[in-house]
Amino acid sequence: MGRSSVREALRTLESQGVIKPVESGSFVVADASNPLNYSLDLLLTLQGATLRELYEVRKILEAESAALAATRRTESELSAMAGAIDEMKESLQAQERYIEGDLRFHLTIAAATRNRMTLHMIQAIRAPLQRALGSIYFIPGSPQRSIDQHTQILQAICLGDAAASRQRMREHLARVEGDIDDVLSPHPAPGPDPIRMGGRRG
Repeated sequence: MGRSSVREALRTLESQGVIKPVESGSFVVADASNPLNYSLDLLLTLQGATLRELYEVRKILEAESAALAATRRTESELSAMAGAIDEMKESLQAQERYIEGDLRFHLTIAAATRNRMTLHMIQAIRAPLQRALGSIYFIPGSPQRSIDQHTQILQAICLGDAAASRQRMREHLARVEGDIDDVLSPHPAPGPDPIRMGGRRG
């Protein structure tokens, strides 16, 4: 991926409010200003939304987002997705940078849908999503598996294959949810999921 493509992709994401520039010429995922973001994060915290509920919402939103992105994405967005994966690869030993890359990959897919409501909804769950990503970073092998699955998702989107993009995203989210269940609830008891998004990260 050439430097000009990367610069164009970063400018596109900045104009859409997905990322913002910081010192030393770097970018981080932006804090979305939509009031919905604060309201939904507060609701999730106060109501003690579970990880299972978060991943149910992600499957609903992000599987279809990947399908739409496959038919609507631009070359600059493809470059941005590839750049996010590269950052994840380069940051396997640096938690914050890895999570920034992971989050940017998913937000870029939402932006590529060309549907502003979809992007706002994904941004609205940004805070609980970021907390969840912070937890799975420490699950042995999970970060590497996410990189592999992100690459498969990007390949399907590059091909313009909506059905494959939807399926690859579903597989990715189901796998991550399964990793979390295996580590935190190896022998789950019947009843509601006890893991709460409003608590402190482990």
